[in-house]
Parts: sequence; C-alpha cells; structure tokens
Amino acid sequence: MGTTVFERQRPAASVVHRSLAETRHSVFWRDDLPGGLLPDRPPLVGTHRADLVVVGGGYTGLWTALLATEREPGAKIVIVEAQRVGWAASGRNGGFCEASLTHGHENGLARWPAEMPVLERLGTENLDEIEAAESRYGMDFQFERTGQLSPALEPHQVQWLKDWAAGGEEGVIYLDEAEVQASVASPTYLAAVWEQRTCALVHPARLAAELARVCEERGVEIFERSHVTGLDSSGPGVVVATDAGRVEASRAVLATNVFPSLLKRNRLMTVPVYDYVLMTEPLTAEQLASIGWRDRQGIGDMANQFHYYRLTADDRILFGGYDAIYHYGRAVRPEHEHRPATWEKLAGHFFTTFPQLEGLRFTHKWAGAIDTSTQFTAFFGTARERRVAYAAGFTGLGVGSTRFAGEVMLDLLDGVSNERTELEMVRKRPLPFPPEPAAAIGINATRWSLDRADHNEGRRNVLLKTLDALGLGFDS
Repeated sequence: MGTTVFERQRPAASVVHRSLAETRHSVFWRDDLPGGLLPDRPPLVGTHRADLVVVGGGYTGLWTALLATEREPGAKIVIVEAQRVGWAASGRNGGFCEASLTHGHENGLARWPAEMPVLERLGTENLDEIEAAESRYGMDFQFERTGQLSPALEPHQVQWLKDWAAGGEEGVIYLDEAEVQASVASPTYLAAVWEQRTCALVHPARLAAELARVCEERGVEIFERSHVTGLDSSGPGVVVATDAGRVEASRAVLATNVFPSLLKRNRLMTVPVYDYVLMTEPLTAEQLASIGWRDRQGIGDMANQFHYYRLTADDRILFGGYDAIYHYGRAVRPEHEHRPATWEKLAGHFFTTFPQLEGLRFTHKWAGAIDTSTQFTAFFGTARERRVAYAAGFTGLGVGSTRFAGEVMLDLLDGVSNERTELEMVRKRPLPFPPEPAAAIGINATRWSLDRADHNEGRRNVLLKTLDALGLGFDS
C-alpha cells in the first residue's frame, strides 16, 4: 500500500501539540453569536393549538416554518425544539451552502440521471433564494458566493479533475499546479477545479438564529428545551406531546434529522456519523499573505476521506472532516463528540496543508453528528393520512437543501403535484440501513475500504464496487 501526502509530509509532533495546547471544546459559531441572537425562549408548557407544528429547530424546521408563513399568512405555527435553536448540526457545520440537492453531481447522476437537469436547475434556484433572503428579510448570515475549490493532492487525482473540467459544466474552471498554488499557496496542491457559482459560505449559527428571529417576527412561536415524547394522530389532527405540554395541530412536520424519528418506519433510515472540526485564531495580515486565498473559496479535497476548510469573516480558518466515526447502536451521545486523536490528526493535516502557518493556534474544537442515508441525500414522505410530512438523511450537504426540503414538505402536506413532488428523489424512499450488528460491521468495513482506496491510487475494492453497483454506500 502507498502513502498519502499527509503521511509523507507529516509536521513535527511539537507543532501539533503546541497548536492544540489551549484549544477549548466549544462550537465557535455559537460562541460568535451576539446575545441578541440567542434569546432564552421558554419551554412548552400546557396545551397550545396550531395550524402547523414543526418538530425541530434546525434549518429544516426553521425554513419550513418561514416558508409556511409565506404560503398562509396568519396561520398559527409552532416550533418545538428539544435543545436550543441551531444547537445541533445547523450550528456546528462548516457553513458550505451548496446548490446541489443530490450530494454532488456525480451522486445525482448515478441515481437520477434523467432528472439531473431539473434537479440542478432547482438547486441553483434554491441557492439564489437563500442569497436573496438576506435582503428580503433583513437578515445577516454572512453569505459569500465564493464557489468551491477541489484540489488534487495525489497524482492520480489530477486526471479526475481534467475529466471533470472537460465535461463542459458552466463555471467549472481547471487550474494546473502553478495556477492553483497562485490562488491558494499549499505545497500539497497538484491541480484543482474551481466551481465558481455552485457554492456559497455562510455563518451556520447566524443562519439558524436569523431564521428563528424572522420566524418570530412573522408570528411563529418557538419553544426550546422541550423534548417531544410522542406523536398522536388518533384524533382529527396531530398531537405533539412533551413532558410538560402538548401542541394540538392540523398538520405536523418532522425535522429531527439525525435524532430518532417519531415515526417507527424511519428508525432505520439514517445513522449518525460523527464529524470533527478545528477553528484557528484569526490570521495576521502576514499569515494571510503567505497563503493567498484572496478569492475566499470553500475548499474540499478529492480523497474519499476528505477535508473541508474555509475562511471566516474575521479571517480564521475552519478545518474539518477526514475521520467520519460511527458508534455501534446509532446512539447520539455527548461523549461521542470528544475524540482527541482525531483533533490531533486534523491539526497535523492542517500543517501539512499550510506549513507556512506553523505557530498558529486553534481556539476551538468540536464535533457533531451527521444524519446519513444510504442515498447520501435527503429522503421525503408523509404519514398519518398526509397529516405529517418528514425529511431527513441530508448526509452532510444539507445547509442549502434544507430550504428545498421545506418547500417539498409543505407541497406534500398540501397534496400539490408539481416538479418538486414528481421527482423520483421525492417519490421513492432509499433502502434503510440494516439493524445492528450488521450496520456497524458494514459501515466500518466500508470506512476501512475507503481508506484503503485513498492509499491505493483511488482503486476501489470488491466491497466498494458492490456498494456502487447497488446504489448504497457510506461517505466520509
């Protein structure tokens, strides 16, 4: 087996240890919110009546509620959140807001080739709507339409990029070694593709907080620290119950994503996969000059076990990915967020990527669970005689597509037939993951195979080829 650049050009252990010496285990994005965007909302107590109840106060639930106020002004809408608004994946992700609704062009083409022109158009329109939302609603979530850079770090990846650029996609530019290093100065870069219009960067926690603020301004009630324990549809509507209260509604949306579904049919549809992140201190002017990065693109490399990284508004670097950890039993637990070995690995990979930044320190480290589905992107549906709609399984590229999911779920509740609801991606559910122990065995065997492929010039073994053929898999 070969080695990767991160093994060939490993930084000194002292560099890694010094960079992490004072790093606190905390989510930078939430720490960076002004107090006015973190109001202390009450828990649900007593009985409330609503036209629509939304379970989950992340992007999916918030966009759905906001879009519902547009469709039916004056409707009574309630959001019930188990923790705080944007507390889970919506406040912890890297802030890559992509046009793709299918976890990338290649995944979509493999699954829904005939629908890709429509899916890509709808995805672009959806990203345009997110960009327009800042001015439309008076929000500030630091939207930057930077595009995304995909660098090759190993020789075999260069041809992949050439083939990609030769496909003729609009706004896709191939950069050779000299050109990419003139753009972002990393000695690991051999070439790159720059997708100029299909990706934006946002401040994740600000996006959730601003959505919540605008929802409340439009009359939506949000209850926090209210864990939903039951969903009852035996009467004419839907009742969502917590330990201290209940919401009696005509219809419900389930936007719980990685957390166990209130619908038994969906319990095996997703698995929680833990992702880990570091955030640096702000770079000085000299440090910024040493890496260039004047176009501020989001960056994601080409390996199966990939890294994603980006600049913040105050010129920090977020650096995450690579390790994607599944824990036996599908449990979402705080202790799974603590993984020093992964943060050390990420720090080492960071200084391999940018050795000129030696001495830079990381201020924050954190982790979160990704709701992973077997088709790598969201699935949709209704239940309880179309009184309940759901979406889940975004698999790490959900920042933008959660808004699209809100539109789809409202369409489904209304019984609307349109180009969204007629999509095969919407009409057909993916295969579920198997129960334990098969899930853990399969996922960990797949992770091992992906790592092996990265060390073997991308060559996929029998397991990966079989999963590709079946339309199944696991992505880092």
